[in-house]
Amino acid sequence: METVMKVLMIYDDIWHPADVIRMGMADMDLKKYQFDYVITAKDILTPEMIAEYPVIINAKGNSINAANTQPWFEPTVTEVGPKELREYVEAGGGFISLHASNTFMEDSCKEFCDLVGNSFITHPLRCPVTVKPVGEHPITEGVGEFTERDEHYILKISAEDKDVFLQSVSEPGKVQTAGYTRTMGKGRICVITPGHTLAVWKNENFRRILTNAIDWCAKVK
Repeated sequence: METVMKVLMIYDDIWHPADVIRMGMADMDLKKYQFDYVITAKDILTPEMIAEYPVIINAKGNSINAANTQPWFEPTVTEVGPKELREYVEAGGGFISLHASNTFMEDSCKEFCDLVGNSFITHPLRCPVTVKPVGEHPITEGVGEFTERDEHYILKISAEDKDVFLQSVSEPGKVQTAGYTRTMGKGRICVITPGHTLAVWKNENFRRILTNAIDWCAKVK
């Protein structure tokens, strides 16, 4: 009998409310994954808790939740911040930085930007964005090119060890890196920038990217 993988999903901030992700993941492969959801991460997560998960998906920016815009990461208060997430990855954990997770900026949270290897610059108004696989990578297995209305993220990428597997293109945003991986210690990190609208989450190619990324971060692929 196949073992169900536990995956921790951290989500919900003022610009990226939980409903989109919950509806988008409503019929994800529950025979393969058990998704546990956390909104108010600041008051829930501990290093001992996250160690129970082979993969963590972060899909929120640096706020407590959609109703409270105070910082998630607060020194001496937050038990799991960038330092603890780095230690989790270095010990062998998998971390997916998904859409809103890539809105951190160096001047306000350099430690997290260093972890994921990027900092947010901007995005144009929501528009049709074409997402294309780049080269060969386990995360793009079975993935085809697709176009959906989305926020087209423009990032400053600092990860010199990045292995790019996804590219995004739009008229106002031009060509951008939309997905890359890196390794850190014994663990793996995957960055994915699409994912603002429900249409993206319902797109079978995006869903395949996400499940492939989970498996890659868990070293199943």
